[in-house]
Amino acid sequence: MSGEKTQTQTGFHLGALALLGLGHLVTDLTQGGLPVLLPFIREALGLSYAASGAILMTSNLTSSVVQPIFGYLSDRWGSTWLIPLGVVVATGGFSAVGFVSNYWMLLSVVFLSGLGVASYHPEGFKTARFFTGRRRATGLSLFSVGGNLGIALGPTLAIVGYEWLGLKGTILFLAPGVLVCGILARALRWLSLPQKELSQGGSQRERLSQIPIGSRWIPLSLLVCAVTVRSLIHMAILAFVPFYLVDVLKSPASEAGKMVTVFLLSGAVGTLLGAPIADRFGHKRYFVATMAALSPVLWWFLGSDGTVALVLIAIAGGILVSSFSVTIVMAQRILPERLGMASGLMVGFAIGMGGIGATVMGSVADVWGVFTVLRIAAFLPLVGTGIALAIPYRSYAKEG
Repeated sequence: MSGEKTQTQTGFHLGALALLGLGHLVTDLTQGGLPVLLPFIREALGLSYAASGAILMTSNLTSSVVQPIFGYLSDRWGSTWLIPLGVVVATGGFSAVGFVSNYWMLLSVVFLSGLGVASYHPEGFKTARFFTGRRRATGLSLFSVGGNLGIALGPTLAIVGYEWLGLKGTILFLAPGVLVCGILARALRWLSLPQKELSQGGSQRERLSQIPIGSRWIPLSLLVCAVTVRSLIHMAILAFVPFYLVDVLKSPASEAGKMVTVFLLSGAVGTLLGAPIADRFGHKRYFVATMAALSPVLWWFLGSDGTVALVLIAIAGGILVSSFSVTIVMAQRILPERLGMASGLMVGFAIGMGGIGATVMGSVADVWGVFTVLRIAAFLPLVGTGIALAIPYRSYAKEG
C-alpha cells in the first residue's frame, strides 16, 4: 500500500484517472439519456411542452448550478465517498423515471438523479487532480472525456431500453451504476490518500495562502464569466443548429442529427488533443487562443452547407470543448486549498448559467429568428477572449 501511496501523490496515475473517468461516464449517461426520452414521457403523462421543458430544466439546474455547494462540503470535510454515492444516486434516480405514475413523482426522481450528478463532479475533479502529476490539463482531460462519452452514449442506451421495455427501460441505467459504484467503493481507500496530503498542507498551498483570498476571487470571477460565455456558445450550437439546418436550410432531420453527433464527438477528441498543448504552452494562453480562433470558424459555418459545414462544425466542437479541462486547472490553481469549490464553479455553476442563458436566447429566436441567435453565438467568442485576456493568472501559473 505504501508504494501505491507514493505513486498516487507524486505522479501521473493513468489507472486512477481511467477509473474516475469510468465513473464520470456512467454518471453522465443520465445527462444524455433524459432529453431523448422527453417526447415519450410527454405522451405517457399527457404533458404540455412547458411541463416537458421544466423536467429538463430541473435536471440541468440540479445537476449543475448546485455543484459549488457539494464542492464547499468536500473542501470543508473531505467527501471522497461522494464518488461512488454520486454514481449510484444519479443512475438510480434516473432508472426510476420510467416507473413513476405522475408528474410530481417524475420531477422528484429527476431531481434526485441531478443531485447524484452534482455530487460526483466536484469530488471527482478534485480527486483526479491529485493523480495528474505535472500534466494537470492532460490528466483532467482523461477524466473529462469520460463525461463526454457518457453524454454521447446516453441517448443510445435510453433508446435501446425504450425499444425493449418502453419507458421502464430506464432500469437499464441501474446496472452500470451499481457495478461502477461497487468498483469505486472498493478502490476508495487508495483514491482517498491524496486527501490526507491536502489536509497536511503542501508547499503550494502554503505559498498561495500568503495571497489574500479576496484578491483571488477577482481572477476566479473573471474565469467564471469567461467559462459562462463558452457554455452559452456550446448550448446555443446544440440547441439551435438543428433548427437552423431544418428550418432555414431545409435539410433533412437526419442531417441535423449527424451534425450534433459530429459536434459532440469532436469535442471529446478536442479535449484529449488540446490539454497536452495547454500543459506545454500555458493554460491561459491556450484558453485565449481557442476563444479567439472560434469566432471565424463559426462565421464560416454560417455561410456554408453540406460537407463543408459538417467539417466546420467538427472543428468548432474540437476548439470549443478542448479548453474544458484547461479552465478547471486554472480554477484549481487559483484556489488550491478549495479544489472542490473551484471545480464546482467551473463544471457546475458556470456551465449551468450558460444553459440558462441559452434559454433566454430561445426568446431571441422567437422574435428575430434562429439565424440571429447563431450570429450572436459566432460573436460571443470575441467577448470571451476579452474576458480571458483580463484574468490576472500569471502569478498562480508559476505555482506547483
